[in-house]
Amino acid sequence: MTTPNLRAIDAAPDIDEGTPVSVKIRERLKEAQQRFHANDNIAEFIEPGELEKLLDEVQDKMAGVLSSLVIDTDSDHNTQDTARRVAKMYLHEIFKGRYHKAPAVTEFPNAERLNELMIVGPITVRSACSHHLCPIMGKVWIGVMPNEHSNLIGLSKYARLIDWIMSRPQIQEEAVTQVADLLQSRMQPDGLAVVMEADHFCMQWRGVKDMDSKMINSVMRGSFLKDPNLRREFLALVNQRKS
Repeated sequence: MTTPNLRAIDAAPDIDEGTPVSVKIRERLKEAQQRFHANDNIAEFIEPGELEKLLDEVQDKMAGVLSSLVIDTDSDHNTQDTARRVAKMYLHEIFKGRYHKAPAVTEFPNAERLNELMIVGPITVRSACSHHLCPIMGKVWIGVMPNEHSNLIGLSKYARLIDWIMSRPQIQEEAVTQVADLLQSRMQPDGLAVVMEADHFCMQWRGVKDMDSKMINSVMRGSFLKDPNLRREFLALVNQRKS
């Protein structure tokens, strides 16, 4: 019987060598039948060390975009490192909510059995529209009607959770719903209200170049949906802060 050449086996290339890391991540998502739209979080499907490889891949693709735009990145000192900077910005800053897990948030019980209206805001939000990747800049207000079984979270944690949702390519109408779903699952209140007002640079920077238009969206859950007086009180208090 022929003895296998163990050194040759050890030296054999890995079957995945040369496969782009984005393809590996995409295949895991498809195998799990997991959606990976622009505003979805896919951190669960990224293995340790792969984010840095993805950074290199995005940098390479972005260099190709700059080349196709006929920008001489070899001699132009302003754009020599642009591909790397943009790749880092996408993965670790403006789109980090896709590639990083949710921030740690300490929840504590409603020991005093609070059941009065709480309003948090305005919280500054920043995102990018998934149509043109142009900035979305705005404010969010949160209304909460807790019950004795609700989990409460610290004031700064609202901002961290909302930033995690908004740090993805977003459509404002969907972003408001994602924020509401996340807070509802964390706190389990009797009522939840979310209002977002934002400027869209895809209108201000391109297209019609309308500098004054804003979009306002709201989501009402539980008692805010059922009780018109509570809803009016919340919206009146929000409008006071906006004026």
